[in-house]
Amino acid sequence: MDFAKVLTILTKEFSEEKVRYALIGGFAMGALGIVRSTMDLDFLIDVNDMPKADVILKKYDYTCVFKSENVSQYVSRINTMGEIDFLHAFRKPSLSMIDRAKNITVFDRTLSIRVVNPEDIIGLKLQALINDASRKNREYADIEAIAGHYRETLDWDLIQDYFSLFGQEEEFGVLKETYGSAE
Repeated sequence: MDFAKVLTILTKEFSEEKVRYALIGGFAMGALGIVRSTMDLDFLIDVNDMPKADVILKKYDYTCVFKSENVSQYVSRINTMGEIDFLHAFRKPSLSMIDRAKNITVFDRTLSIRVVNPEDIIGLKLQALINDASRKNREYADIEAIAGHYRETLDWDLIQDYFSLFGQEEEFGVLKETYGSAE
């Protein structure tokens, strides 16, 4: 996948069509300074803007190969365009993630993209490992990488809210004890 090409196209189109989105997943972690390999792009998108995104992606020869209430997956026949996954935001917590997203410059500061905050990536990673136990080690490694990298600036109250939402209070205590800043 040519990340620079795809992100340049999509961010321009999303901006023109006023699509509410933020980058999540491996590429977002990279944009936040945490090196992690990835093969696709993952977006959090306001579910009400999915029809606009669908038109944009079809314009660039993407095909929707999976769609549910919560996610959509698009794949292009053209290797450089790759695969794009959308997590549909329709509940207050996920819509708030989009609202909190920040613009970050990538590709030697030539492109500005919207990326969810580190705390929100932790929340999404936590949800992923709760939804699929086979992903626990990988997702928790990402959570620890984010916590270690941003330990001094994290909103630990927001992270605690995510852990409480999923009944993971004990795990939160361990994470904060290990990576929390000295108070």
